[in-house]
Amino acid sequence: MKLSLNIAKVLARLINGETISNSTAKSKLIEDLIAENILFRKGKHKKSLELINEKSLRIYLSNQLQINNLNEYIFALENHDSTRAEFVKITTDSKYSKERAFKGFLINSYIVINAKLNNENLTIYPVFGSFTFIYDYETFKIPTDITIVGVENAKNFSCIQEQEYLFKNIKPLFISRYPQNQNKDFIKWMQSIPNNYLHFGDFDMAGIGIYLNEYKCHLLNKASFYIPKNIKMDICKYGNRARFDNQKANFDLKKIQEKKILDLILIINSEKKGLDQEYYIKSKA
Repeated sequence: MKLSLNIAKVLARLINGETISNSTAKSKLIEDLIAENILFRKGKHKKSLELINEKSLRIYLSNQLQINNLNEYIFALENHDSTRAEFVKITTDSKYSKERAFKGFLINSYIVINAKLNNENLTIYPVFGSFTFIYDYETFKIPTDITIVGVENAKNFSCIQEQEYLFKNIKPLFISRYPQNQNKDFIKWMQSIPNNYLHFGDFDMAGIGIYLNEYKCHLLNKASFYIPKNIKMDICKYGNRARFDNQKANFDLKKIQEKKILDLILIINSEKKGLDQEYYIKSKA
């Protein structure tokens, strides 16, 4: 059971001798405290709560919720910068913290990229079958001539060597969209560097929506959508009608200013097909 900020404040007021309206303190924890004869509910119509035994309440919070100091616990919940270490000291439970233990994002490359991390030299060139995870992304620096390629699907990200032929004109560093809860970290990093962003995703309405709603809206003119030269022929020959029938556009067509995106949407609507980006993974002979 987790003690919410609202109920924690209610308990603090009860400790200070206040009588609290029952309607403002509805929770399973409150019911448990009443059953334990720590709190008392009185009144028939306008019910209210009073504290019976402060010592018993503090023992309950310590034993059942590992909260040793209620006021410090409330302060930590209200402070968005509270760390997991601080919560361990207060509650002996780091899971209360708003700080994520695992920040950062996955990167991959088939060319050698000389980068810096925490002011130390970092050579990016993962062995085939492995990736590099950047944790301290705030200190992660790469050359300005590197284009960041965001890869939507995990299969494409793991097989970038087999898609090298698509990116002959740029020096790419590949970023995985998954795990998706790391995406905010990538956006923050991308906004802090001058490098351009190229989105490599599925060629259907869902893929375009991911690009517009997750990347373009944050990166603006730095972002563009990768579209192969033969996309019309590829969609016509190898596209999947189900990819078209089962998807609806989750973006405002009138707000799109990229001609290439508008042309792609026209092709998708004309052919009534969508194409998975996995199609462009070519096995090496």
